[in-house]
Amino acid sequence: MIITGHSRPHVKAIADELHVRLKGLGERHSRMEGADLGWWVLLDYIDVVIHVLQPEAREYYDLDGLYAQCPKVDLSSVTLPRELTESELKLAE
Repeated sequence: MIITGHSRPHVKAIADELHVRLKGLGERHSRMEGADLGWWVLLDYIDVVIHVLQPEAREYYDLDGLYAQCPKVDLSSVTLPRELTESELKLAE
């Protein structure tokens, strides 16, 4: 999953919120990298890797191009627990 945060504090806030909410559901990431800088934060949940990047980092590293051949997942078809509905997460894409 690739998410854009619009500033260093925004990137950190998104990563922290994901960490807290997923931990509340019993999910643990194997590692979190880049949180101290807020340029690009990576949360590795083994089956799902979440990248939260500032716009300049997203453009520079072009993860969208790197993963272009990967199958896309339609998140609207994924049933989330009530406390994690899309409108509540308010994640910038």
